[in-house]
Amino acid sequence: DACPGLIKIRLKFLNDTEEVAVARPEDTVGILKSKYFPGQESQMKLIYRGQLLQDQARTLRSLRITDNCVIHCHRSRGTGAAAPALPEPGPAGPAAPALPLGGGTLMVPTVMVVLALGWYFRINYRQLFTAPATVSLIGVTVLVTFLAFGLYGQ
Repeated sequence: DACPGLIKIRLKFLNDTEEVAVARPEDTVGILKSKYFPGQESQMKLIYRGQLLQDQARTLRSLRITDNCVIHCHRSRGTGAAAPALPEPGPAGPAAPALPLGGGTLMVPTVMVVLALGWYFRINYRQLFTAPATVSLIGVTVLVTFLAFGLYGQ
């Protein structure tokens, strides 16, 4: 029943259905996607041991995918225009999480500008700032710094 050199991979979907894929260890993630999800390769996300398999050129052997392993499959409902944003997270710079431009994306820069203005006024108009106001400004600055590094430091 088992062909030599071939491995069986259990493709598990969110609705708990499973499909058995048969592949060679030398096959790449891209080959697996095109063989079992023709025309939907860009929408399919494959997850193995909690890691998103983004590199289409990696072989199953190099990912340590062996016989009877489970790969979780998720079909994203994104439009075709949003799908190509996945393979290239590197050169995007600090805004690496590919989020659609909305209110949440502009929140951190807005807060940073408000903080910068707060420090500007604190330095140039010292007499208007009480000690608790200065301590609060320091606290908010530290909090925002930790949040910004938490968001973009992944």
